[in-house]
Amino acid sequence: MQNQDLNGSSFVTKVYNRSIMAKSTKSAKEKDQAKAYKNFKSLVNMSASQLEKWLKTGDGESIGHKSGKKIIKILRKKKTELTSYDYTHMHKVIAYISRHTAQKPADDVSETNWNYSLKNWGYDYSKK
Repeated sequence: MQNQDLNGSSFVTKVYNRSIMAKSTKSAKEKDQAKAYKNFKSLVNMSASQLEKWLKTGDGESIGHKSGKKIIKILRKKKTELTSYDYTHMHKVIAYISRHTAQKPADDVSETNWNYSLKNWGYDYSKK
């Protein structure tokens, strides 16, 4: 006879259900990471060396510069080397580029803070 709780569920059933939930949670995390990786790779259109060169032309240490340095590290890693911290930053990059490109000024953007900011985040509008 199996041990049962007040609801009539057996211990084995509860353990099995937790196991299934853990697998589905892991699966959801893997799906999220795969989606983030794909979106990151499609939006970040500067190579690590291009971004590094760009960041050297700027002044100071803005939030965009700090992000750019993190992006360089991510770009230089193999997919299997990415950490949860990397994926968290990839989500920030995706959100920033998506939000910022939606706010494109009407005029020529080549010499604007809008364009420079996007480049700090690994997106070169002239390459679109």
